[in-house]
Amino acid sequence: MTVLVIDGQGGRIGRAIVEQLRTAGFAGTVVAIGTNTTATAAMMKAGADAGATGENPVVVNAAKADVITGPIGILAANSLLGEITPKMALAVSESSAKKVLIPMNRCHIFVAGTPELPFSETIALAVQAILRQA
Repeated sequence: MTVLVIDGQGGRIGRAIVEQLRTAGFAGTVVAIGTNTTATAAMMKAGADAGATGENPVVVNAAKADVITGPIGILAANSLLGEITPKMALAVSESSAKKVLIPMNRCHIFVAGTPELPFSETIALAVQAILRQA
């Protein structure tokens, strides 16, 4: 199974997901795609198997992934302070991969009915959801 982790800015969410997947013993492939080199480096240091930066890696790898994870903003064009391009958002949304998204009430997106949990608990729930796909 291939999990595609997409993150931007400092890569904090992506790094946490990769770390917890590895801690849980996930043996599949983790591909880290950052919208910038800082985010990619953070996810690589956390234990991703491969990494790349930018729009085209998101487009190419979204088509190949079994699961795509990251902040909910990866579905919205121009989110993450403009780091998610329209092509990136389209590639993620059109991918047949399961999407396990972290609800962040930023980027002008609010998910009604989603409790505001501590960051670590939200990441743990996301990792559990990913592991159920394996």
